[in-house]
Amino acid sequence: MKTKTLLIALALTAAPSLSLAMGCSHGKEKQAMSCAEGTAYDHGSHSCLPVST
Repeated sequence: MKTKTLLIALALTAAPSLSLAMGCSHGKEKQAMSCAEGTAYDHGSHSCLPVST
């Protein structure tokens, strides 16, 4: 019974660190946004808006 409890405690202790190691590149895989001619990318609305000159 002690061995089973120890293994469960070890697994629960190691689980958060393993999940963090898997997600260390989360959010770094950004793709460049390209807009049509006459428009520019607006970060606030996350879309292309017409440029007025």
